[in-house]
Amino acid sequence: MKKHFLFGFFLALVVSCAAQSKVLVLSIKSEIDPRMTRYVQLALEEAEKSKADYLIIDMDTYGGALTDAKEIADMIMKEKKPVWAFINSDAASAGALISIAADSIYMSPGASIGAATVVDGEGKPAPDKYQSYMRSIMRSTAEEHKRNPQIAEGMVDESLEIPGIKQKGKVITFTTAEAIANGYCEGKVNSIDEILKQNKVSDYEIIRFELGSAEKIIALFLNPVVSSILILVFLAGLYFEMQSPGIGFPLAAALVALVLYLTPYYLNGLAENWEIILLFVGFLLLAAEIFVIPGFGVAGILGISFVAVSLILIMLNNDFFNFDFVSSGSMLGAVFAALGGLCGGVLLLLLGSSRLAQSKSMRRIVNADVQLSSEGYSVNANAKLLIGKKGITHTVLRPGGKVIIEEQLYDACSRGEYVEKGEAVEVIGTEGVTIRVKKITAD
Repeated sequence: MKKHFLFGFFLALVVSCAAQSKVLVLSIKSEIDPRMTRYVQLALEEAEKSKADYLIIDMDTYGGALTDAKEIADMIMKEKKPVWAFINSDAASAGALISIAADSIYMSPGASIGAATVVDGEGKPAPDKYQSYMRSIMRSTAEEHKRNPQIAEGMVDESLEIPGIKQKGKVITFTTAEAIANGYCEGKVNSIDEILKQNKVSDYEIIRFELGSAEKIIALFLNPVVSSILILVFLAGLYFEMQSPGIGFPLAAALVALVLYLTPYYLNGLAENWEIILLFVGFLLLAAEIFVIPGFGVAGILGISFVAVSLILIMLNNDFFNFDFVSSGSMLGAVFAALGGLCGGVLLLLLGSSRLAQSKSMRRIVNADVQLSSEGYSVNANAKLLIGKKGITHTVLRPGGKVIIEEQLYDACSRGEYVEKGEAVEVIGTEGVTIRVKKITAD
């Protein structure tokens, strides 16, 4: 008898645990932007992995980017599990669209929903083509969940009049009671537990979705200050690798900085493929200017311009140079981050190269021995006397390097062309203590 009792107890316990519902809660409590889009995407993926039975959006936002709001709304509407929005204070603008995309809406006392007029980066109403697009999205989303589509349009369109609900010249913003009265809220609640109780979900486990450590690190690298530092490290790494080819460490640092710069923006939907391609085209033009094309001309200017522009665009949520929905603060932050990194890199190259070469860390990887005249080295004090003399390149000239003339080693630069090691050269002029040479070609 005792055995049967214990067996029945454990069987009931197993059945009870198996029947427990899983409720995944995701929070939308900041600006709607590419980072939020990725957060929602990851939350929905987690709901699938954890086999959650219900999804609840804990909402408190004043809105954000229209494109991201539409993407989030589409993801929610495709979700097969029940999705309930809990407006825990505000669901304005883009937040209203996301709320309407949910299967049910619940609001706390004193909450509001509406005011979905599209505004530009300055906070002013955007052109009518954007308002028309938003009206269409709001209407179709409302129709999908059997809500009054005119009210959804009235949250966007000031000119629309709805008798007993909305006057011309205003957009709809419902309080909790008004939303309930007009079918835009299923009930007034104080907590997520009350939502579950209203839906007769009694035995449940609440899982609050949070970003993992890797995603938090990615979010850190989206900071414009960090982006500026990464740009600086990338430029400095390239410069020192060119100055001391074969070391490897500066090049590795540059590549790591580039990956850390691009990856977060790409994962969060900010860096478009064409912007990354523009960046690498800029690098190729600069490389061609340095190694192939004599002097500094169109290729160099275009290269610098492409690099600077692409670094700025990668940080902005623009639509192929359309900045209607990019705030002035975001734009200034991106410009200062990109130009700050570029200018900082130039200053580092001009002022810090000599100090870095003398540092203990660089001495471990760079030959810092004193170059004595007894060992074949020479300061170009009488460089003008060398004009017309011939010698052999001791290192590659790209365009700077070293040459041997009459068994003495000199700093030299070519006229811009790339000259291989061991090539015959002739001195054609001087630049300070550096001699200028040209490659001797066979007649």
